[in-house]
Amino acid sequence: MIGLALAADAAQQPSALMQYAPLALILVFFYLLIMRPQQKKFKEHQNLLSELKPGDKVLLSSGIAGKITKTGEKFFTVEIARNVEIQVERNAVAARNAE
Repeated sequence: MIGLALAADAAQQPSALMQYAPLALILVFFYLLIMRPQQKKFKEHQNLLSELKPGDKVLLSSGIAGKITKTGEKFFTVEIARNVEIQVERNAVAARNAE
């Protein structure tokens, strides 16, 4: 009798593939909705930084707007007011200002 009950339980076990299917779906969902758009945004930002040149108006991540006067390997020099220049890291540039 006990052997028959154990055989019935073993027959109802889902396959290993079906056990991991929900986890696989969650991972695919996570990739499509979170990882892929974030990678696309990162690539666009890197392209923006590589295209900046002196004379471009930019908006910094701190909210300060200014004009690039010098470019370097790791830093930009940005004029934020007449005769006031600051040096900022390349990643501090949030966007190109259209004004």
